Amino acid sequence: MTGFSISMDLAPKKSQTETASAQTSTSEQRLRFFMQDVTGRALVMMENATQGHNGIAMDLVQEAFISLHKSYADKSTEEWYPLFYTILNNKLQDWRRKEARRASPFSLFRKIDLDSDDEEAMEIVDESTPNPLQFLDQDVTIEEIQDAISELPVRQQQAFMLRAWEGFDTQTTASIMNCSEGSVKTHYHRAIQGLRTALSHLNPYGGSSHE
Repeated sequence: MTGFSISMDLAPKKSQTETASAQTSTSEQRLRFFMQDVTGRALVMMENATQGHNGIAMDLVQEAFISLHKSYADKSTEEWYPLFYTILNNKLQDWRRKEARRASPFSLFRKIDLDSDDEEAMEIVDESTPNPLQFLDQDVTIEEIQDAISELPVRQQQAFMLRAWEGFDTQTTASIMNCSEGSVKTHYHRAIQGLRTALSHLNPYGGSSHE
């Protein structure tokens, strides 16, 4: 028994440095896979929100990835999705405020309200999340959908993309957008109505409009 005990004691053990290195490698691998999954959709969202400024959109998405990995590397991949879009939304709002102040220097002396979420909130029933691919069944191209989305107000864009494209529920979307669930329902409802109008010449919903 003594020899067996000694042989177990002499078994090679991973050092703390090796363990930490392995964990870092695993985290970086997960981040790469995560980036591959969400980058395309996140870029579309940011390009729409920044009115087609591809360079700015890429910077915002990249900064969000860096912040995610720096602060939440230990979180699960599933937890990364809402965390990433929360970070991305915050960076977008910071950029919009800077742009608003640049456009109006005197705004430095007053609070800038970009969204007026509380004023827009309506008492409406939450709508089921439509599949964006439904548009394609009516010969609508991705470009046409993106063009229609880009014409929506930014908060409506976000509500639609987060719910319809990312599949987040109303509660999670509200947390990401830092607003009430009522505001999300309102923005989402108006986004759907706006898209129906913009694409009405292709009759994507068979001519029906559910209020």
